[in-house]
Amino acid sequence: MRSHHVSRVVRAAPEVVYAYAADIDNLPRWAAGLARASVTRVGDDLVVDSPMGDVRVRFVDRNTLGVLDHDVVLPSGTTVMNPMRVVPHPDGSEVIFTVRQIELTDDEFARDVAMVDADLERLAALVTAPS
Repeated sequence: MRSHHVSRVVRAAPEVVYAYAADIDNLPRWAAGLARASVTRVGDDLVVDSPMGDVRVRFVDRNTLGVLDHDVVLPSGTTVMNPMRVVPHPDGSEVIFTVRQIELTDDEFARDVAMVDADLERLAALVTAPS
């Protein structure tokens, strides 16, 4: 299994980026690689219509450390733990996401890395857009 770290520097304070990304209602706005439509809450889990089909997602509890790790249960039943962090950066913050090659061909893995990169670019644009 391979891993690839995708990061994006965001010209916004870590608290701003974290608050936006941690708000589940914002997930379809920036995380198109995971959620294409509204998110349904089922207990502590989220059920989202993803490009892979319906998946269940569970984020870690909100915290002051910028940790947005989340487990994704794939349609196959396999659980993928996705490390995600928002950390301080001299230009604002940096979002770091680890993509893991689980149940993916090399081409699918490259596609997922590109989707996460696009998701982080969208997140950066949304949190730095003028109000």
